[in-house]
Amino acid sequence: MNYRMIARVLGWILLIYAGLMLLPLIAGLWYHQRVLNFIISMAVTAALGGLLLIPKPRSGSLVARDGFVIVGMGWITISLLGALPFVLSGSIPNYVDAVFETASGLTTTGATVVTDIAAMTANHRADMFWRCFTHWIGGMGVLVFLMAVLPMSGEHSMHIMRAEVPGPTVGKLVPRARETARMLYLIYIGLTLAETVLLLFGGMSFYDALLHACSTAGTGGFSTNPNSIGGFGSAYIETVVTVFMFLFGVNFNLYFLILIGHWKEALKSEELHWYLGIIFASVLLLSLGIRKLFGSLGETVHQAFFNVGTLMSTTGFGTVDFTVDWPEYCKWILMLLMLCGACAGSTGGGIKVSRLIILGKNGLAELRQMIRPRSVTRVQLDGKRVERSTVKAAGTFFAVYFALLLFFSLIVSLDGADIATSFSAALSCLSNIGPGMTRVIGPAGSFAFFSHRTKILLSLAMLMGRLEIYPILVLLSPRTWRK
Repeated sequence: MNYRMIARVLGWILLIYAGLMLLPLIAGLWYHQRVLNFIISMAVTAALGGLLLIPKPRSGSLVARDGFVIVGMGWITISLLGALPFVLSGSIPNYVDAVFETASGLTTTGATVVTDIAAMTANHRADMFWRCFTHWIGGMGVLVFLMAVLPMSGEHSMHIMRAEVPGPTVGKLVPRARETARMLYLIYIGLTLAETVLLLFGGMSFYDALLHACSTAGTGGFSTNPNSIGGFGSAYIETVVTVFMFLFGVNFNLYFLILIGHWKEALKSEELHWYLGIIFASVLLLSLGIRKLFGSLGETVHQAFFNVGTLMSTTGFGTVDFTVDWPEYCKWILMLLMLCGACAGSTGGGIKVSRLIILGKNGLAELRQMIRPRSVTRVQLDGKRVERSTVKAAGTFFAVYFALLLFFSLIVSLDGADIATSFSAALSCLSNIGPGMTRVIGPAGSFAFFSHRTKILLSLAMLMGRLEIYPILVLLSPRTWRK
């Protein structure tokens, strides 16, 4: 491995991370609140970054293993350092809790240990800004941001991008990875600003509008309101957020194709068709199940759309507590949406729609092969043949995902949680969703009651979910560190 180059990239990550802490610091100064916690955190992070930049690499090349190590170590490090502002200010005094909250923010999970959101919003506005802003940082990926602003691309930087961007495949939008990263971030920033403006029209303050746009962009779900989006009591705000949750769940490659005028190619995306089909089918089924819980058909459909959007995009905002009165079959639909997740190349979590399409088509192909052994069967997506290696990778990911889901469910159960709570807590963290399917950890609950051991392991589950498992497994493998 190119250890010096790995250290150099990690150093730049920490320096950029320290620079991003300047935004919550400014927010704290604007609201005349103490910001010493951010000054200290910035200094510590920048100092560590500077130290990592001292050894000069003999070569700037990176291989696939280096990319996985950089991404894995980078995300763990920023989760550990990003917790410092919360601990130093006392808004989350326990370091394990602060790491859990930071990992939840950066991985765009939205699971929280904060039980008094109103107090943090009122007394620690800079911390609340940082809490929601971590969603935006983690949504598109800190390494993608690094490639967008620094001249470090080269032909080997795609290894970093492949390790961080979610989805079964990552293709170059343009010939150079740096230009790809810039395109992605321009689209990301544009959508974030558009939502901020629309939320301002709905009566939100600039502070609330910006932070909720950041949370939506990262499909995270942290809110400044104790009752989440539902606390604003505005159908307009809920509708805007619903639309943008769906938009941020779409593969960003499609937005790029639209920008360069390739509308037809973008609209022919098979994954997009399935994504929209699953959304409308789920809304219909949910509407039938909850029609007696709301006063009108319009409100019923509105709530169905919002909750399908918040769970399929893995955002995790809330308007109602679906764990209380909703029928059990509706909860099963929502849980299946949590498993499915959004599109590849989006900011959403979950298994991803494209993987499920590939696995489904491969299953049908195998069935046809069994019925007619001499027939030639191929798996195709968007009219193109899917390589066997991609099909195999999708199947392997699916198997490893469920093995980890069961493992983390077992760990959570050691805290005395029931089966539903244990399973949905593990699913929520591994799919980067936020709320679970029981009242304890649902939209109105929190993860605060879990032990430190469970919080640490669930933080690891969140990182695995965001990075799609392998970068963390590569770090934990002894073979990675052998020459």
